[in-house]
Amino acid sequence: MVEYKVKTYEEAIKVIEELGLLPLASLIPEYPSLNSLTLQENWHSDTEFDPWIWRTKFSSDGVAGYGKFIKKKSILVSRQLLPYVKKVLGSNELVEERYFSGSISREANSIYEIISQEEGIDTRALRAKAGLKEKEKKKVFENALLDLQGSMDIVISGIQEKKNIDGEKNGWSSTSFETYDSWASRNKIANIDCSREDAKKYLIAHFSNVCSNESLTRFEKIFR
Repeated sequence: MVEYKVKTYEEAIKVIEELGLLPLASLIPEYPSLNSLTLQENWHSDTEFDPWIWRTKFSSDGVAGYGKFIKKKSILVSRQLLPYVKKVLGSNELVEERYFSGSISREANSIYEIISQEEGIDTRALRAKAGLKEKEKKKVFENALLDLQGSMDIVISGIQEKKNIDGEKNGWSSTSFETYDSWASRNKIANIDCSREDAKKYLIAHFSNVCSNESLTRFEKIFR
C-alpha cells in the first residue's frame, strides 16, 4: 500500500480521491487516517495546514461526504464512492417509515424533519428546536444524530462560527447538518441505479486495489 504523507489541503484531497474513504482517526487495521497522514503539531493550529479545519471544508467545498458513518466514527468519503457507500449503509425506507415501524427514535425522526426544513442548521439551533436543550437530554440528542449519520440520512455540511452582536467570533464554532439528499443534489452527486449487493461488490473491488488484505477483511465486515 502507498505510504501517504499530507501537509496541505490539496494533498489531502488527492488522498481522499485515491483511497475513496478516509477516517479522521485510526479505525481500520493497516489503513490510513487523516490523523496518521498529517503532522500532529498542525492539528488545532488554526493555520492553513490544520486538518481540523479541513475536515468540514471538504464537505462545504463538495470534495467529500463527511459524517459519523461507520461505527460512530468520523469518516470522509469521496464523491465517486459516496453513492455506493450510501447504497450499502443506508436504508431503503424513509426516516418517517422507520420511525413508525419502531426502527428509530421519535427524537431522530423529529431532528431529521427539522434538518430537512432548515438545511445547514447548526447544532445549537437544532438542539433548541428539537426541544432537547436541557443538560439531561444531551445524550438523547447526540444518539439521534449518530443514528441518522450511521444510516447516512444526514451529513455534516460545515460549521458556523459563534459571533457576538458586533459580528466578531465569540466562542466555539458549531457543526452544521444537512440531509444527504440535499447535500448530494447541491454538489451534483447522482444516486446510482444498482442493487445493494452490486454496490457492495463495487466497493470491495475498489478497496482490494488500495489496501491490504487485513484492511479489506475489515471493509467486508463493515459492508456486510
